[in-house]
Amino acid sequence: MVSALERTPLQDGYVSYPWERRMHEMLSIPNSSSFYSILFLPKASDKAGTRYNDLEDTLARAHAWINASQASGAPIVFMNIQTESLLTKISGDTASSTVSAGSLSDLSNLANTSIYGFEDYHGIDIGVVRAVRLWFSPLAGEIPIEIKIKETDTKLGFAISRTEEGFIHISTVNETDDDAPSARSGLSNLYKQASETSRLLVVSRVSNQKVLPWMVSPTGAIRCFDTVSLSQKLSLHRHARVPILLHVFLWDRSANYANVGSIRARAMSVCPPSLPTEVHLARRDNENQAVPTEEEAEDGEGEEEEEESNEYESRVGDGAAAIMLDRDTAGEFSFRLHDFGLTNNWL
Repeated sequence: MVSALERTPLQDGYVSYPWERRMHEMLSIPNSSSFYSILFLPKASDKAGTRYNDLEDTLARAHAWINASQASGAPIVFMNIQTESLLTKISGDTASSTVSAGSLSDLSNLANTSIYGFEDYHGIDIGVVRAVRLWFSPLAGEIPIEIKIKETDTKLGFAISRTEEGFIHISTVNETDDDAPSARSGLSNLYKQASETSRLLVVSRVSNQKVLPWMVSPTGAIRCFDTVSLSQKLSLHRHARVPILLHVFLWDRSANYANVGSIRARAMSVCPPSLPTEVHLARRDNENQAVPTEEEAEDGEGEEEEEESNEYESRVGDGAAAIMLDRDTAGEFSFRLHDFGLTNNWL
């Protein structure tokens, strides 16, 4: 019996799992996770892109980005960080180290290199770039907001901007018109909550599409979404009378920011924080569609405003939004919203 006990192994097997149903029921946003990441490629140390800074430099830039994002008011929490290997073609002395297929002792030289190559009979032609992926998550979950449009709406009642770290956020709301789409949907109340704690109301999704920064190039430029194109998209929603579904990050006032373990536990929660009863949020039915909110108030008068700028002007919907042509850190041109006063940047 003892001999049989030692010889008898445990058997493994497979079990089916209802993934589609679980991803619909167990996630706050069906079929989509609330885990976000940004990939940091090693920074090129020369203009020709043949030399790259070491891994420690990439880690330091990732660390600086998450700290600066939290300092600017983005309600996000650090989850994890990892190195990620990307295959590429290299030649000559591009690689800072090489690995011989017949020697494992060369691996000790790769601890802090950002790019290395493999030798074959034809020289170094396959390289491995060591990038850094930083994982983060909303501190208190993502909150869905459905903005319904009425025929008399001439403005949405809010403006968007972008931080240096690439986050889209609600920069201003119309506090004078209680019948504006931003007020009816509860977006104005959420903006006030975030402002009271000096935090940003970050937009994480538009129509379930993630709009957060996702990559940093070797030049140091952050790949993120353009505010002008997003403004045009939202304006088209208003013209077409199609409801807008936004997801936002809201700062949780009850969270202890110094307690990292508690923050991670909150970030992993699938339930958004409790909100005041006057905030009307979008809810999902069994078909994973946004259902209408409560009956809207009577049609009100749309706001009128004059906009001036010495910069290049462009039309966004019916409202003129001044934009300027600027050069980003990657050396390419892009349109960015100019920072105006409270009444000159409405959508």
